[in-house]
Amino acid sequence: MDRLSISGGYPLHGEVVVSGAKNAALPILCASLLTADTLVLEQVPKLKDVDTTLRLLAELGVKVTRGAGESVTLCADQVDRVQAPYDLVKTMRASILVLGPLLARFGQAQVSLPGGCAIGQRPVDQHIQGMQALGGEISIEHGYVVAKAKRLKGAVIRTDMVTVTGTENLMMAAVLAQGVTVLENAAREPEVVDLAELLIKMGAKITGHGTDRIVIEGVERLHGAEHSVMPDRIEAGSFLCAVAATGGHIRLCAAAPDTMGATLSKLEMAGLQISIDRDSIEAKMDQRPKAVDIRTHEYPGFATDMQAQFMALNTVASGTAVVIETIFENRFMHVQELIRLGADIEVDGHTAIVRGVEHLSGATVMATDLRASASLVIAGLKAQGQTIIERIYHLDRGYSQMEVKLGQLGARIERLSSRDTA
Repeated sequence: MDRLSISGGYPLHGEVVVSGAKNAALPILCASLLTADTLVLEQVPKLKDVDTTLRLLAELGVKVTRGAGESVTLCADQVDRVQAPYDLVKTMRASILVLGPLLARFGQAQVSLPGGCAIGQRPVDQHIQGMQALGGEISIEHGYVVAKAKRLKGAVIRTDMVTVTGTENLMMAAVLAQGVTVLENAAREPEVVDLAELLIKMGAKITGHGTDRIVIEGVERLHGAEHSVMPDRIEAGSFLCAVAATGGHIRLCAAAPDTMGATLSKLEMAGLQISIDRDSIEAKMDQRPKAVDIRTHEYPGFATDMQAQFMALNTVASGTAVVIETIFENRFMHVQELIRLGADIEVDGHTAIVRGVEHLSGATVMATDLRASASLVIAGLKAQGQTIIERIYHLDRGYSQMEVKLGQLGARIERLSSRDTA
């Protein structure tokens, strides 16, 4: 099992290209099921979760072709299965996103209840209730969501909570439904907008994406399209947290700063000097960071996917920070590992009190989930001595060659395979 070895204490300098967004790519890949025509996608990041999604689509009968660079071509003209098996779904919660497209186009779907990072319950009940509102007959049988419908019909759906994948799933189901669907309390995340823009290119009639009220007028069929996946705002934010912690001067290319308002604002409060262009971010840090309070919230609030990285930054900041997690009930699992590196953190329920220390010290730590992995990398880059991060398969789910990109910025970091010794 691979792990990372980091020799900390070196500032970051240089330029790196931001990958396409994992959280946009996964639903966009699933949208290929909505048409028999060809979908050509660019900027599809090379990640474990993307690989799993492509394997799942191939299992359903989608023809998948990887082109040069980060290009993927998909054609679902010969789908011969509507079952998403447990073996593929168990590692990735986003697999539930095939439910809406399969039900909308083929009138049936069997999707295993999903897995993924152990950061909270993240139930799929909002997906199920929404599909039922659209006329789907839904049952849970032997660990599978079993759905049937002759043709979905438009409805007004107000979810009990803001759910990104729920909004995406229901939007994909509604584009082929008969009549008009209104999604109230919809997620406003940029990744939802990116999916909507692709669907519109495919012939869908959607308005209101980017707001909490999305209106979809169903059409008879969708056609093929070409689309480039948006830049990953979480990857970009993770690199910015890294330079804020270590010091240095970096430039992020192919970024989307207009999607990162809350993250950039908090980083500036921490003392990071930021200048932005349309698709690039330049960041300079020449002082010890200042402690910054954060409270996670749905977009445009502070992203839960950036909480762990900011906690790592706060561990070496001047002052005390209060970190409140409101989205997932079990997203402080990185705390104990940061403490192993010398962090001073106290947790009470959904709140963590982080008292900044002058120095962290290298140690062997274990990644517990995707964003926790990134927080340990950031802490390891700052810590004195050597840090070994185990179970980095979590990191590979959402970051494309993170150690390579950090190496380009001057970090002393390398991947060790199971046969290597630290």
